[in-house]
Amino acid sequence: MFTRRLIATAAAAGMALTLAACGGGAATPAATGGPAGGDGIKIGIKFDQPGLGLREGDSYTGFDVEVAKFVAKELGHEEGDIEWIESPSAQRETLIETDQVDLIFATYSITDKRKERVSFAGPYFIAGQGLLVRADDSSITGQDTLGGKKLCSVTGSTPAQKIKDAYPDVELQEFGTYSECLPALLNGTIDAVTTDDTILAGFAAQSQYAGKLKLVGEPFTTENYGVGLKKGDTALCEQVNAAITKMVSEGAWEAAIEKTLGAADYTAGPGNPPTPAACS
Repeated sequence: MFTRRLIATAAAAGMALTLAACGGGAATPAATGGPAGGDGIKIGIKFDQPGLGLREGDSYTGFDVEVAKFVAKELGHEEGDIEWIESPSAQRETLIETDQVDLIFATYSITDKRKERVSFAGPYFIAGQGLLVRADDSSITGQDTLGGKKLCSVTGSTPAQKIKDAYPDVELQEFGTYSECLPALLNGTIDAVTTDDTILAGFAAQSQYAGKLKLVGEPFTTENYGVGLKKGDTALCEQVNAAITKMVSEGAWEAAIEKTLGAADYTAGPGNPPTPAACS
C-alpha cells in the first residue's frame, strides 16, 4: 500500500528533471562475453527517475545506479570506469543490439517480448504499477475507475502496454519520458500518469509538485526489474547474477535501498530481494 513516507522518497534523490543527451560511441565487449575489467564499461540508466536513476550535472543517483555500480565492480570496473548512457524505454533494445551499452539498469521489466531481442540477468528488484493523479481529483481511486479516462505513460514501456491490453476504453497518451507526462497531468490534458509505484512516488515528492499530486489505489502488476544485456550472452548474464546474489548476501542490496529510498522509511514489497533466474 502506498504511504505518505514513500512519496517522500525522491526528496533525497534530487529535484532536477532536466534530461541530458545520450552518450555516443559503441561499447566493446570482451571476447569472453562481457566487458573486460579496466577497459571501461558503458551502462544504461534512466536520467529522469528520482530514487531510481537520476542525473544532476555529473552526478548519478538512485537504486538502479547503486546496483549497477556494485555489479560493475564485481566485473572489474571501478566507478570511474563507468560511462553512463541515458536509456529511454523505447530505445533500450536498440542500445543493446547496437553495442552502445554493455548493460542496462533502467527499471527494465523482464518480459517474453523483450527476450526476443535481448537477454536479462536478474531480477534484482520487484515493483508494481500504480496511478498518479491531481490532488483534487476524486474520480480515480484505482484501476477499476479508469474507464473513459485519459492516461499518460512512456512509449515502449511495460505499463503502457498493460493499459493497452487490459483497459481498451482508456485513451492512452505516450511520451518519451515520464517527466513529460506531468505538465499534461497538471493542466488537465490527461487524468493520470501510470508507471511503477516507486517512480510515481519519486515524481510526486518533487518540490514543484508539492500538494498538487497524489498516488491512488493499490499496485496492479508485478514488475521484475532485470539487467538488459546482449542476447545469448550467457557468460555475462551469469557474472551479473553472481554479483546480484553477492550484493544481497552481503547486505549491500538492503544498504542501497536505505541509501536511495530510506528517507521515506521505504520497505521493498513482496518478493524482495528476488533470487536471480537461471540464465539461458
